[in-house]
Amino acid sequence: MSEPKLPLRSNIAAMAGYVPGMQPPNAHEWIKLNTNENPYPPSPQVAKAISAELENAGANLRFYPDAGSVRARALAAELYGYPPEWVIMANGSDELLNNLIRAFADPGDEVAFVEPSYTYYSTLVEIQGATPRSFRLDSNLDLADFPTYYNGKIFFLTSPNAPLGFSFSRATIADLATRCSGMLIVDEAYADFAATNAMDMVREYPNLVVTRTFSKSYALAGMRLGLAVAHPQVIAALDKIRDHYHLDRLALIAAEAALQDQAWLRHHTELICATRATFTAALEGSGYHVIPSQANFVFASAPDGDGERIYSLLQQHKILVRYFSAPNLRHGVRISIGTQEQMTAVLKVLGIK
Repeated sequence: MSEPKLPLRSNIAAMAGYVPGMQPPNAHEWIKLNTNENPYPPSPQVAKAISAELENAGANLRFYPDAGSVRARALAAELYGYPPEWVIMANGSDELLNNLIRAFADPGDEVAFVEPSYTYYSTLVEIQGATPRSFRLDSNLDLADFPTYYNGKIFFLTSPNAPLGFSFSRATIADLATRCSGMLIVDEAYADFAATNAMDMVREYPNLVVTRTFSKSYALAGMRLGLAVAHPQVIAALDKIRDHYHLDRLALIAAEAALQDQAWLRHHTELICATRATFTAALEGSGYHVIPSQANFVFASAPDGDGERIYSLLQQHKILVRYFSAPNLRHGVRISIGTQEQMTAVLKVLGIK
């Protein structure tokens, strides 16, 4: 049977889709360190709040959720020190990245990002029909070719960087905000594991947007939650174009409970950071090169610079990490930080005591 001729947009027909990290169907049989998930459960308050909601399922789940995420926005605003009109909730930070492109970039407009960084940016740019551009990193992990003044509509800056793990300094972010005529989006998916962040800089720079996710530090990857802090004019634009009921009732309840248990968040982010430090030291003590990480993962290179070999070796022992075949990344692997026991298992397979 011949393929039907469908009226797809030409850019959609031509583009390749984003490929996420492997999610094995028998995940419980693996040590899964390939998608930067939190090895610890979310706050017990999340399960408690969801259970309470489900007890009234007949009365509650048949109703639409709060379209404006009013309570969750208020809690996030209080946490970060902003009025609620500076905050928007989202169906994962990916929804925000998508809607920011939709809000600011017409077809053909240029949208830029760092190479390497989150590869989904390029996919989202292509979906919108905008023009992607990347700026490379030099050997010191600084932007090598960023212009004195950038006239593109959006520049995405992942900090801490994924997949490398390092953070851009606040001074660098401030400098970029003044050099971008369009929007500077600081994607802080891993900021809760870092020493610094740009959250308080949004007031000073109207073109700065900070996005966060609940998938990593809050251990809620399965709930698809995110948020952004930006000037109210930006938030109002994002409110116009988002799906009207973009967060379900249980997701909103989970977000509210997680935001209110900052003690749980701090305890487990500190635990992951401590494990990151000991794991990094063990790798470096055996000749591996590890980029100093401010995230819940490390990018590590074996002495022979063969990332695919390390990936395959670990996979043979039911340990999943992330290998990227791009020329500037194939020398290493990205390894999510799990429990101390899981990281010890990785070291054992690598022959490191």
